[in-house]
Formats: sequence, C-alpha cells, structure tokens
Amino acid sequence: MTSQSAAAPATAGPRVFAWYTRLCALLSRVSLMLAVALLIGVVLCVQWQVIGRYVLNDTPTWAEALALLLVLYMTSLGVAVGVRDAGHIGLESLATLLPEHWQRKLAIVVHLLVATFGFLMAKSGWLWATGKWNEKKPMLGVPEGADYIPLVVAGTLIVLFCAEHIIALLRGHEVAPAWN
Repeated sequence: MTSQSAAAPATAGPRVFAWYTRLCALLSRVSLMLAVALLIGVVLCVQWQVIGRYVLNDTPTWAEALALLLVLYMTSLGVAVGVRDAGHIGLESLATLLPEHWQRKLAIVVHLLVATFGFLMAKSGWLWATGKWNEKKPMLGVPEGADYIPLVVAGTLIVLFCAEHIIALLRGHEVAPAWN
C-alpha cells in the first residue's frame, strides 16, 4: 500500500504537465484556426467594400469598420500563438555564449517577463473593455469595448503559454509547436 501511495505523487506531476501541455496545444491550434478564419473574414470584408464602391456605386459603411475589428482579433490570437510556438523575435546570440545552466535561467526570466506583459495586457484590456462597453461603434452598433476583448484573450493565453514554457524548462523539456 505504501509503494502505491509513494508512486502516485511521482507520476501525478508528469500526468498533470502532459494534460496542461495538451490543453495549451489545443488552445494554440484553435486560436490559429480562428485567426485564419478571421483573416478570411477580413479579405471578404475588403472585397465587399471594393465591389460596393466600384461595381454597385454604393460603399458599405460597415465593411471597413468590421475589417478593422477582425484585424484586432486576428493579430491578438496570432501573437499568443507566436508566444506558444516560440515564433516571436528573440535575441539569442548573447544567450548562446552563456553556459547551459545560465541559458535556462535566462530563458525562465524572459518567459516571466513575457508573462508579466501578458498579464498587464489582459488586465488593461479588461479595464478598457468594461469602461467602454456602454459606448456603441457608430458603423457596427457593437460596443466600443469589443475592441479591447482581444487584449484580454491574448494576454490570458500568453500567461498560460509562458507558464507552460517555464514548467517545461524546469522539467528539462521543450514545448513542441502546436502546428506540427
């Protein structure tokens, strides 16, 4: 009985981390697919605006406003996926000169800083979204606060993805990109 209870905590950690990694990979894939769908939406909005202006001689006023809103959501999701899949810009030339032990510590500090940025982004986005929610966008009729929801979503995803990277670094693992 003691060997089973002693073995359970040892295997619980990897199982929990594997579950968390699968969750982050799923969130990343869904975010990437949603960003692609939003990009298609942007293309369709711009296309409709061009057709309306030059073919129908009646420019749809909502098309540009919707395209801009979709761009906000698309890029925010793309940024979060870039953090998860390590697709963001990094200056590694200086870090590669350090011993491996220090490289790992530096990578943890970088992920902590990025997570802090993500947290502040989510918090500020929430404050702006709630503060502007009662104001309506004139061309779309949706709340102005909708412009700030992508900051909340992306900031939260960035924090989750940075936590995954930090846990992986502490365990000696690498985070595999979700799109592989």
